[in-house]
Amino acid sequence: MDKNKVKDFLYEQESYLIRGACFDVWKEFKGMFKESVIDKALTISLEERGLKVESQKRIEIYFKNKKVGTYIPDKIVNDIILIELKCKTFVLKQDIEQFWGYLKGSQYKLGFLINFSPTKLEINRVVYDTARITSATNGISDHSAS
Repeated sequence: MDKNKVKDFLYEQESYLIRGACFDVWKEFKGMFKESVIDKALTISLEERGLKVESQKRIEIYFKNKKVGTYIPDKIVNDIILIELKCKTFVLKQDIEQFWGYLKGSQYKLGFLINFSPTKLEINRVVYDTARITSATNGISDHSAS
């Protein structure tokens, strides 16, 4: 068994490919362009890696098993991973909390909040799975980026 492998790493192969696609776009453009340009370039890079990409797909948000709204993520990869893109100096705590809420209100367990800032590439991989169970059982939820 590979000692570097993380046990139960959610969507490991897809996560690896998404990160690679982000670095590919970052190497080419850094943070020089607006989000729409980065969005299109990332779609090309993801598809070149064999991933299915849907852009601006509407997903339903639920509260107590009732639809309460609609969220439109930048991308959904392989019908299982949300991607939200930013092109700003840095990601705010508010951005992360908002993204966490999108995962919480949807059926998706994994999402990437990716920021192509002028100085660095920030990739926040957010897993929302065990917190759903915790939240459902004791009313307490906490989020963590991994």
